[in-house]
Amino acid sequence: MIEKIVTIGAYGYDADRFFAALQGAGVDTFCDVRRRRGVRGSEYAFANRARLEARLAELGIRYVHRLDLAPDNELRQAQYAVDAAEHVGKRARQSLSPAFVDGYRRAQLAAFDSRHFAEELGLDACVVALFCVEAEPAACHRSLVAERLAADLGLPVEHLLP
Repeated sequence: MIEKIVTIGAYGYDADRFFAALQGAGVDTFCDVRRRRGVRGSEYAFANRARLEARLAELGIRYVHRLDLAPDNELRQAQYAVDAAEHVGKRARQSLSPAFVDGYRRAQLAAFDSRHFAEELGLDACVVALFCVEAEPAACHRSLVAERLAADLGLPVEHLLP
């Protein structure tokens, strides 16, 4: 039964600190909420799907990919357009645009059932990490998922930061 939700991004971490943060938080289930499960740059190779899954398995942390929680390409492109207009690079973004938040809630969270999500993860899932790439939780859709789980299930949320 889920006791806590944590969120984490890849940016700002190196591999050792990333996996140490997960272990330190007691994560037993890792939910990848990315559409494309790769990260550009050799410093983030640890976050590419195959390496990530292998390392998590070594640590005894279950890996789950939740494509249904990834924003669609149209929504991502709309956020990139806002970022470009504001001259903000993706890795420097501090918050999501209101249009992205509204669109994500309509497209991904309207049909999302928090209780079913918890049931699918099973009774062994106690500390669940929601993962994407952005360092700042408010700049990433994982914070919207965490907010929803907290509201629906009464769960505490901890944002792991580099």
